[in-house]
Amino acid sequence: MKARVHITLKPGVLDPQGKAIENALTNIGFQGVNDVRQGKYIELELADSDPAAANSAVKEMCERLLANTVIENYRVEIVDQA
Repeated sequence: MKARVHITLKPGVLDPQGKAIENALTNIGFQGVNDVRQGKYIELELADSDPAAANSAVKEMCERLLANTVIENYRVEIVDQA
């Protein structure tokens, strides 16, 4: 079973890396790109075969280590590879 975790900054949190990406895109000719937000993507291979248990475990991983929940949101996607 595979878990995909998407981590993004919460609305209102300054994103200097997103701003740098936005400026770079404009500088190389991509016009009309506004409000770029940068995030993280993490893939985990899990031994668990129960999707609900896997989802619960990955959410706990996010809360305890993977995401800074003060300034970041996360979304977990469990993919059954059977």
